[in-house]
Amino acid sequence: MKSSKQNRVQRPAGSALVLTLVMSGVALLLLTAAMSWSTTNTRLTDRSNRYSRGVAAGESAIEKILTQMNKDFFEGGEGTVWNHMNLYRSTVPTSADSTYWANWEFNNASGQTGQTYVQRGVASNYVVLTGPYVGLRGYVSSYTLVSNAREVNSIQDVIAGVMEQADLVQIPIFQFALYSSSDMEISCGQPFAVTGRVHANKTLYVEPDNALTFQSGVTAVGEILFQRAPGDSRTAPVGSVVYQAGKKPHAPSLVLPIGTANTPLAIREIIQPPPFGESPTSPMGHSRYYNEVDLLVTVSDAGVTATSGEFNMFATAVPPAEINNFVTLTNSFYDSRESKTILPVDLDIGGLKTWSATNADVRKVLKRDVSSVYVYDKRTVVAGKLGAVRVRNGLVLPPLGLTVATASPMYVLGNYNQTNSANLGTANTSTTLPASLVGDAVTILSTNWTDANSTIPGNLGPRQPPHLQRVNGQNVPKSVRDKYLGPRQRVQSAQARLGL
Repeated sequence: MKSSKQNRVQRPAGSALVLTLVMSGVALLLLTAAMSWSTTNTRLTDRSNRYSRGVAAGESAIEKILTQMNKDFFEGGEGTVWNHMNLYRSTVPTSADSTYWANWEFNNASGQTGQTYVQRGVASNYVVLTGPYVGLRGYVSSYTLVSNAREVNSIQDVIAGVMEQADLVQIPIFQFALYSSSDMEISCGQPFAVTGRVHANKTLYVEPDNALTFQSGVTAVGEILFQRAPGDSRTAPVGSVVYQAGKKPHAPSLVLPIGTANTPLAIREIIQPPPFGESPTSPMGHSRYYNEVDLLVTVSDAGVTATSGEFNMFATAVPPAEINNFVTLTNSFYDSRESKTILPVDLDIGGLKTWSATNADVRKVLKRDVSSVYVYDKRTVVAGKLGAVRVRNGLVLPPLGLTVATASPMYVLGNYNQTNSANLGTANTSTTLPASLVGDAVTILSTNWTDANSTIPGNLGPRQPPHLQRVNGQNVPKSVRDKYLGPRQRVQSAQARLGL
């Protein structure tokens, strides 16, 4: 009998179903993860977008304050900025600016809504500046501004904070050898070296008829051109120019803080005498040299008078015999560039220094030496003649230094403000005093200049070669036209911003 053995294979009947369930579970997990990732990514993207909008909103709040701070600083100085601190702190963008801001809330990072954090840090420090005016010194005050911004009624409550530092910088303008609030012309008939910085707020016309050397930086808001200015009928300049420290056109503007609209015409007003009825405490009145000086010299067809300045309402008169010690009206000379005979008010600085130290009138009310003079020339001048102010005998100034200001053209005869003859013709100013010469135009006359050889038009007569001239102070060579002004300069900087 034969028998056989058969092996039966058991087949997994439910394996396909299990595999399907497993794969479905994995797919579901992947879908859930993808949906979660997508949701999270959407939420994060929305949060990032809201944060970016919040940063922009916070910057808008700070920019709104900086705009007002900038205006206040230019027009009223840091004192005005300090007085307006509470105004800045309550300044935020509102729906009055744009309906867009109706959905925004701002706070000062301390929980106070509708507020911006504004605080001055280190008080004004006199430091060496960087940037376009590297090498100059300025008084820097730092202000910190913080604004938190959030969009209300949004799905996510996102708060963005912005902090910014604004440096308010006051640059004493006397650090510039030459400064003009508008166009500037520089012309020299003999070799001339300008040791200090030069700046023009518009176009700088460099027009030498001999060798002109700039030993420090030269900047202009407009172009720096080797040509005559429009309206100058002379032939093209024939001299040469060297920029030892380079030149930079299209530089930031340096705006003078005159307390009102900063236009060339308004700036020129600070060297003009005030109109009738203007208060000396008004923004413009406070900026006028006429109202700021220690001594006012007034010249009219009737003669010359001198009084103390506005500080005591011009109440102290100088006796005529004393005025004769430092003012002369009898000289004249011919200016071939103007094609006119100049009738100068000659101001003898040496005589002024001696009088300032010994007089019993103005010194008594000042309780110190005279350090500033304004010359007001009211004379009637006929055609072909021109009134002007000329400073002479100015090697040694009064002990506190000296500012001489006038709305008329100014001439400087001989070396000025250098007590050590060894330093004449050098950049060594260690033996000089603070000084400035302020006028409509400033012309320097050589130490060998004589009036008698200049009075015949077209025939200047024989002259000795000019000596090397040194004028230390804020001054200009022959001739710098237009405005040459200002006791100081204010610059507002925030995020590398130069306001002037």
